[in-house]
Amino acid sequence: MAERKRILPKQKQENLAEKGKQVEKRKERKKKEENKQGQDKCPYMEKCGGCQYLYLTYEKQCEIKQKQVKALLGKYGKVEPMVKMEQPYYYRNKVHAVVDRDRKGNIITGVYQKGTHRTVSVEHCKIENQKADAIIKTIRKLLKSFKIKVYDEDTEYGLVRHILVRCAAKTGQVMVVLVTASPIFPSKNHFVKALREAHPEITTIVQNINPRGTSMVLGIKEQVLFGKGYIEDILCEKTFYISSRSFYQVNSAQTEKLYRLALDFAQLTGGETVIDAYCGVGTIGIVAADKAKKVIGVELNQDAVKDAVKNARNNQEENVVFYQGDAGVFMKDMAAAGEKVDVVLMDPPRSGSTEEFIEAVKEIAPERVVYISCNLETLARDLEYFEKSGYRMRHAVPMDMFPWTEHVETIVGLQRRDM
Repeated sequence: MAERKRILPKQKQENLAEKGKQVEKRKERKKKEENKQGQDKCPYMEKCGGCQYLYLTYEKQCEIKQKQVKALLGKYGKVEPMVKMEQPYYYRNKVHAVVDRDRKGNIITGVYQKGTHRTVSVEHCKIENQKADAIIKTIRKLLKSFKIKVYDEDTEYGLVRHILVRCAAKTGQVMVVLVTASPIFPSKNHFVKALREAHPEITTIVQNINPRGTSMVLGIKEQVLFGKGYIEDILCEKTFYISSRSFYQVNSAQTEKLYRLALDFAQLTGGETVIDAYCGVGTIGIVAADKAKKVIGVELNQDAVKDAVKNARNNQEENVVFYQGDAGVFMKDMAAAGEKVDVVLMDPPRSGSTEEFIEAVKEIAPERVVYISCNLETLARDLEYFEKSGYRMRHAVPMDMFPWTEHVETIVGLQRRDM
């Protein structure tokens, strides 16, 4: 027999509907108030979508992130207090600007509106290096005065597509990358001279050619217009080569804290063999080299491996070697050959690691694993795999690498259970 639907008296229905409307109005008012508070700090907040927590105090956003980490990782072990920033503004050492035109035909620079390819014109940003913002503003003016065409995605006509500026925190070196649709750059020598006169702090200028109809910012071919074509920065007393395509942490101040914490978690005494998986340009492995017997870096990206080799050579680190390949396969081969590893350092992309990689860690059986993650959900998933593979989380430390955004960096120390 069909269940009868309960029919509420008309007055009660109306009361419930009215309460629902009031709740929605309160939510709407709160949202407007939050947006106004955020826009008082940044007028682009609503359209840009890059900084989700500008309407909060710094302490409040750190509290929210701490709770998120505790909720997802607390069941695996101890979650320590977050490592906060002393100065949580203007921390991004890598700044990317889209070059476009507004409806009136004026050249603008900015970011894509979240989830679209519409450009939001941005004059200044609360999280980007201020020197980089000033350089981008100057380039925009020079494009107009030199009558250089801006690339149009719809017609595929025009030259300049993007501007990338990288600033080295310790050395002060600055790289400017002009991404163009064609290798032909009219009046490039005069353009470079004018830009350098306006900003003598620029140490190199690179033209990156990207003719493809793609969302990828950088193309494969490049030509150096001024300087060496790369910059160098110092991190944890080590010097690193940074090219236009190099992966390098965007928050230099917090990265130093992150890497020192990683070495504490690794508990290196000088006699260990360390695998630096997903090693990129070798930063953390090279920093660890002074405290280990041997460091082996493994990375799929061939360009990154070349930079890593160069970085090791520049720092005169003779106990670091780098290989191009899959770190999981590499460790399985080592285990099959009877080789031993004491510590695995891993800093995978946002998608996290894989069951195959964690199985390889289980086979090589290091005493400790140090996992650096920029994605809490994939980290929690991978910790479940590690638990099943005989590793327990000793502690986790949230690191605020991206203030005013919802992103959280977390570093986890794992110990083999039989230790």
